[in-house]
Amino acid sequence: MVTEPETRETVAAGGRPRAAVVRDALGVGVAVGLSGFAFGVTAAGAGISTLQACVLSLLVFTGASQFALVGALAAGGNPFTAAAGAFFLGTRNAFYGLRLSQLLRLPRAVRPLAAHWVIDETTAVALAQPDRKSARLGFTVTGLTLYVLWNTTTLLGSLGAEAIGDTRAWGLDAAGPAVFLALLAPMLKTATERAVAALALVLGLGFLPVLPAGVPVLIAALAAPVVLWMKGRRP
Repeated sequence: MVTEPETRETVAAGGRPRAAVVRDALGVGVAVGLSGFAFGVTAAGAGISTLQACVLSLLVFTGASQFALVGALAAGGNPFTAAAGAFFLGTRNAFYGLRLSQLLRLPRAVRPLAAHWVIDETTAVALAQPDRKSARLGFTVTGLTLYVLWNTTTLLGSLGAEAIGDTRAWGLDAAGPAVFLALLAPMLKTATERAVAALALVLGLGFLPVLPAGVPVLIAALAAPVVLWMKGRRP
């Protein structure tokens, strides 16, 4: 038997308990937001100042692209090449936006602000909801939690790295790649996705010794169209 308070809670979220949506959104936001500390450490190790790292997190706010950018710079890559790799990684958010625009149908006035929060995690939480009201709630709570924590931990990570000195001596230069892989691994659910990841790894590592830093990342991006082309040729 459903009590009256439970009924009001369910209706408020449009078919799913508001508390359940908020709990899921907070779980994702906190878990991923704390990895901003690793970005701050990685950025400091790449010679990026605390101010620059914080501005990146405030304005770019997409972890994969940020890690790719500072990783290429840390390896001595050309800034334009590093930025190109980060840009191509970030283009996936545009496709997320196309899907979320139809699902959320936000008021026109808030769309520019909401677009800044269109990333992997907010998209995943929103799409997991059964209705528009729950999706809006999940998107907002995830985006707000993740944005605040990511930027706060970026600052703490950068300041901490500057305080301890050479991050390589402490092994903290591996923090960025480790977090990047941890975020990527759960997304590889199908055979096609695993094949793309494997080919990208082979291409990236294969060209790493012979191409300037940052360029192997761009080459690795060819893995997706190659795998899809090969898949389409199968009888």
